[in-house]
Amino acid sequence: MLTAEELDRYARQIMIPQVGEKGQEKLKRAKVFIAGAGGLGSPVSIYLTAAGVGYIRLVDHDKVDLTNLNRQVAHWTADVGRKKVESAQEKLNMLNPNVTVETLSVTISEENVSELVAGFDLIVDAMDNLPTRYLLNKTAIEHTVPFFHGAVNGFEGRAMTVIPGKTACLRCLYRGPVPESKFPVIGVAPAVIACIQATEVIKYLVGIGDLLANRLLAYDGLNLKFTEFKVQRNPQCDHCARL
Repeated sequence: MLTAEELDRYARQIMIPQVGEKGQEKLKRAKVFIAGAGGLGSPVSIYLTAAGVGYIRLVDHDKVDLTNLNRQVAHWTADVGRKKVESAQEKLNMLNPNVTVETLSVTISEENVSELVAGFDLIVDAMDNLPTRYLLNKTAIEHTVPFFHGAVNGFEGRAMTVIPGKTACLRCLYRGPVPESKFPVIGVAPAVIACIQATEVIKYLVGIGDLLANRLLAYDGLNLKFTEFKVQRNPQCDHCARL
């Protein structure tokens, strides 16, 4: 049940016919796992908190650095040196005290990932390295929970939604090794991609609209173009072929 304060707070989105009070109640009951509190994780967590997702677990092991501040909008100048999850939690709690924000300052690894995501309705990929993305993708498939992928580079970005057993997964998309390296990024790029990810999460939780399933949405900010690519499941995929 929504409280009188919640009915007022979310009045504009409750007005949307596809959402309504029932949809808002679904958001309130939802538990979302967000991997990363940086360029993507900041706006994803902000908009899901604003939308009224009931429980968010935010995981990141880094501390705020001055070089983060051009894009990681949950962190401010005074937060430099703080743990990112502590900085983000403070802002999210001020934004919407109705949402429970749990934070863990740990590195996501093969040893702890299953325990970290257990009991959550979905996983949001807000990471900046492919090995951890692969690990989260595989774990989402093993736990049969949706996986919401996002990535950025410079003025560009991409997003895709994985529904285990029904769609292509991240490993189907990236079939070869990708070297780790520091990449350029302007803050507006992760803002765009994170908003797409948050939109997908809200649609999935409420049960409305068409998801980016078997579709990769690519964003070119310099030319302001969105391009959609079909993604097919790899029958030999070492992550999802068994489903």
